[in-house]
Amino acid sequence: MYNSLRTFSYLFGYLPLAAANLKKFKAKKKEMALSEYDALIHSEPQKWAMGIMKRTKSKITVTGLEHLPQGAVLFVSNHEGNFDIPVLLSSIPKPFGFISKKEVKKFPVIPVYMEEMNCVFLDRSDRRSALKSIGDTVEKLQQGHSILIFPEGTRSKGGGLGEFKAGFMRIAKDSGVPIVPIAISGTSEIMEKNNNKVKAGNVAVQVLEPIAADNIALETAKELVADVRSRIEKALAASSR
Repeated sequence: MYNSLRTFSYLFGYLPLAAANLKKFKAKKKEMALSEYDALIHSEPQKWAMGIMKRTKSKITVTGLEHLPQGAVLFVSNHEGNFDIPVLLSSIPKPFGFISKKEVKKFPVIPVYMEEMNCVFLDRSDRRSALKSIGDTVEKLQQGHSILIFPEGTRSKGGGLGEFKAGFMRIAKDSGVPIVPIAISGTSEIMEKNNNKVKAGNVAVQVLEPIAADNIALETAKELVADVRSRIEKALAASSR
């Protein structure tokens, strides 16, 4: 219970400082290159995420950072728990936005920051919104911003890798950027397996070798989905031994 109070108190207590810093950052936007501004914006969510993970007292092991290429990429990760985003924000040095449920817009400050991070908001109940989110994600990637997507669409809660929805395939093919698969395990130990109480977990993040845009263009949609899922599945299996 104490870990839960510490974690969520920090989560929302940090927002006033984040809001003040965002105002300062946005004032510098016009005089900065795109990559510089993305890095500046990323610095605040990364501090926030590091603070959250520190308060959960979890151990995070990260491997494969040498695989991160220059330029925009589509990060494709399995989705185990609610702490996947804080773990990845605190672990991956490359700035990225992500696709999020529209309900997040109800929170103070957070959605404004997410817009500057180039996140895309999705209404799962609206097919037109889903299609638009694909186009918006492609546009952001083509502009040079990296994006993270969870193709399972929902948390596995530690119950094993789910099926991958094919939407990310269209994003990858239309944007012309590499895919960087990520295998994440252990985040469900922090919350989902504890009746939503925060406890320390052992988390492993594996950044896998990228799939080049030229190779993506050569694979069929079905092959690409199977290829990415297989890589993540093998990495998860290897880390559990």
